[in-house]
Amino acid sequence: MKVVCEGINLSEAVLKVVKACAVRTTVPILECVKLTAHNDELTLSATDGEISIQKTIKAEVYEEGETCVPGRYFSDFIKKLEGVQITLSVEAGRMEIAYADSQSYLQVLSAEDFPKISTDISENSFKMAAADLKKVINATSFCCATDDSRPNLKGCQFVISGGKVCVTALDGFRLATITAPVTSATADMDIICPARTLNEIEKMIPAEGETEIFVQRGMILVSVDDTVLTSRLYGGEFIKKENIIPKNFSTVVTVDKAALKSSIERAAILVRSDKNSLIIFDISAGRIEISSNSEIGNVQEPVKAEVEGHDVRIAMNSKFITEAVGALEEDRITLSLNSQVQPFICCNAENKDVLYLILPVRTANNA
Repeated sequence: MKVVCEGINLSEAVLKVVKACAVRTTVPILECVKLTAHNDELTLSATDGEISIQKTIKAEVYEEGETCVPGRYFSDFIKKLEGVQITLSVEAGRMEIAYADSQSYLQVLSAEDFPKISTDISENSFKMAAADLKKVINATSFCCATDDSRPNLKGCQFVISGGKVCVTALDGFRLATITAPVTSATADMDIICPARTLNEIEKMIPAEGETEIFVQRGMILVSVDDTVLTSRLYGGEFIKKENIIPKNFSTVVTVDKAALKSSIERAAILVRSDKNSLIIFDISAGRIEISSNSEIGNVQEPVKAEVEGHDVRIAMNSKFITEAVGALEEDRITLSLNSQVQPFICCNAENKDVLYLILPVRTANNA
């Protein structure tokens, strides 16, 4: 294999695909980026067995072929060569990287051992405005679980029906759900897509226009320009959010988002090293008193609010409430609560299409 390409194009391509390389694995080939030179193109591919990314760039191909290079090393090295033309050639188990008046070498692995990446995924599909797709991913993916005890909770559920998609994520302590329109769909669908996959999709799709997502046999595919992403979907039953979200509340609070967010963030500073990062909302007529207490010190701040219903004192993880409030878009938000031990919800004051549910933390005063 021998190809010549521009450093900036190669660097952009490898930085995209290297995100699919395995990080900790006993299979070295999964840490590699596969390079395939054919016609006037160089295709870079990477996979960790769950997610795969392919990117094709223009190149002068003097000798067709394919090889696998260590992904992270190749990425870091090529990133330093964005301003020059690069010649890649492979011989005797190593790759020569020639640039300017210099040559460097990397050991390579056989492309025969690289997993086959199938892009024949087209049975069903749905289209969304790219802005709406970005919005639903950003609103939910941070609420997915990160441990492997319940794998399907590491993904977001997409339920597509009636011209809308409802996206839900939860990790056992909080839940996020949002509804958005779909432009078209070939069928009703109920899939669970890994959060990591969704975050990569969010980065690759444009800010405007439409994005089509293909689904087939437990796989998903998104193609944007010369980049193709495929990923496995999670199987199993997803928790029904209707059984978790309360339908009625005894206390409803409407408050200025900026004021609440600033107060929460200050209170969180003193407890960020604690296990639960505990802050307390003491809600009474006309105000929310936000407090935190640790060995470092304590914070106690009142925030003006419109309160309907009973007084309530509730403790919560500061990270969960900070992320939920930060993800809401309106200037005024609503907190709906029942008691100090029941989950509460946080949403925009007007547009209820997005909702966050948070479990409170039991303390000595509410156990």
